[in-house]
Amino acid sequence: MFEGFEMRKVAAAGADIHMRIGGDGPPLLLLHGFPQTGAMWATIAPALAQRFRLFVPDMRGYGQSSTPDSKGGSAYTKRVMAQDMVAAMQALGHERFAVAGHDRGARVAYRMALDHPSTISRLAVLDILPTAEVWRHMNAEEALETYHWMFLAQPNPMPERLIGNDAVFYLDHTIASWTKSHALAPFSSEALAEYRRSFARGEYIHAACEDYRAGATEDRRLDEEDLASGRRIAAPTLALWGSHGIAASVGDVLAVWRGWCENVEGEAVDCGHFVVEEAPEPVTRALVGFFSQRG
Repeated sequence: MFEGFEMRKVAAAGADIHMRIGGDGPPLLLLHGFPQTGAMWATIAPALAQRFRLFVPDMRGYGQSSTPDSKGGSAYTKRVMAQDMVAAMQALGHERFAVAGHDRGARVAYRMALDHPSTISRLAVLDILPTAEVWRHMNAEEALETYHWMFLAQPNPMPERLIGNDAVFYLDHTIASWTKSHALAPFSSEALAEYRRSFARGEYIHAACEDYRAGATEDRRLDEEDLASGRRIAAPTLALWGSHGIAASVGDVLAVWRGWCENVEGEAVDCGHFVVEEAPEPVTRALVGFFSQRG
């Protein structure tokens, strides 16, 4: 994966970030989600690298990046993880750049756009709703579909010990259940091996749980504060979601994002939650078209 890309370890704001760097053009940061790594972008990276200078990290607590100590989600709030990415990109010489994120990475990406508006030129969010909106829409049906939001946020060590008993089973079951086909077929063997290898380690299971503990507490609070103050995302925004994905359950996904963004466009893609790996061609077209625009 990522043939021709440079691999670097970049010191960020309290974490060491494993970064894949390649391509030519304006800088574009690509952020992965749970329970994956930057490998989720491998399929479409060669096409994007023809137009953009790509920066593909493993976020703190995932892949080959470090796992800072944390309790109750304190080190894994999206504000803290966004600061990692801003610091890493600054260390690499980029004060302003575009960002696309999937799943948890999209939550980091939109928090970057809110907290660092002068830094983010364009934003793409893939198959998510803002964290506060997820909790606002939570009901019996949503709880069954997204039970992991509540499960992973339970106090340490309950979810850590249960997942750690058979981490690969948990990972395989989880990601397969979120695809349109309910199978592992959309994931390349190389990427799947990396996800399994990364997630099977105890400190990384704990970090993922801390990520979701933050989502149930501090991330939600920050979102609610932004809503109450009328703060909105200024960067032009693209929302893509799977027609059989998690975000689609609310119905009109764009209507939700219009409440958060000054300028948003987007569409559904015929797939499940993992839009990049399930539908690489339409997602690549959409990202290239969007990030090639100016302003």
